[in-house]
Amino acid sequence: MNKIDGSDAVHRLSLGSLELKNNMILAPLAGVSNMAFRVIAREAGCALAFTEMISANGLVRGNDKSRHYLLSSEEDKPLGVQVFGSDPVFLADAVRIADEQGADLIDINMGCPVKKVVKNGAGAALLKDPDRVSKILEMVRKATRKPLTVKIRSGWNGQNINAVRIAQIAEHQGIDAVIVHARTAVQGFAGSADWRVIEEVKNSVGITVIGNGDVKSGVDARDMIRLTGCDGVMIGRGALGNPWIFKSAVSVASEETGPDMPTLIERKEMIVRHLEAESLLGGSDGAVVRFRKHLLWYTKRLRGGSVFRAKATTISEKNLLMDEIERFFNSAEMTS
Repeated sequence: MNKIDGSDAVHRLSLGSLELKNNMILAPLAGVSNMAFRVIAREAGCALAFTEMISANGLVRGNDKSRHYLLSSEEDKPLGVQVFGSDPVFLADAVRIADEQGADLIDINMGCPVKKVVKNGAGAALLKDPDRVSKILEMVRKATRKPLTVKIRSGWNGQNINAVRIAQIAEHQGIDAVIVHARTAVQGFAGSADWRVIEEVKNSVGITVIGNGDVKSGVDARDMIRLTGCDGVMIGRGALGNPWIFKSAVSVASEETGPDMPTLIERKEMIVRHLEAESLLGGSDGAVVRFRKHLLWYTKRLRGGSVFRAKATTISEKNLLMDEIERFFNSAEMTS
């Protein structure tokens, strides 16, 4: 890959009729991307956040869990809704529902490598069937005037890298942008993302291209844009326990001084705010169970973190967890 001029690495980004304040986007993350997490990420600087991946079949059939994923608020805008499935009719109907329920942008997942998804011909399995991809995108495009994107992988495996072909199909069917995770489906989340695929896609289509994969810092986000020429960056696992990555990405890409890592006090305040946001979604004690995984991420690499996490994961009551958080950070401050 050749470095390009990165002076415009961070900028406003247009996706169809939707204009974003910058080009840093939060990925849909199964079991993570609920409204509480999205709002936290938005406050930290991301311009667009997605729901968790939603089953088109479940949405169309009125499944309560699928509908619950659409829960949003005024602070949770603009909202991207990601749907998955293999049937063009169900996907088109799901897109209509998402549109009616307030989605600002809808994404069709063609990149999920999880077995229970691909065994039904959905997610990354669609990369093996370009004709079906074309039919799906044709029908969903007719189902809404809202911006439409498609999230793909490099290909099914190393011998079948076809991201360029799928992106060209998307462009032909009127899709507004393609999001490229630069790993194959067979790779899952292992190994390294090959950003050259993002560059190849960007050089092959005229629509917006958003890069994804191995962005763990603001510097990584800037470098992805400079090395591939992509229009924006989607950050997924790099934001777990680190919503500050969006602020860092925007400042570094703007050639400003990147923010320092959060202080212990800032980290503690973020944890408490995130837990409170979870509590508002579905009851204090239920929030604790949902939130414990975030605690693991927030306290990773902190001194004494392993002992704290071992204890915190046994707590199911909010007040008890808050007390444990106070004790941990008070001790961490004294030893830092």
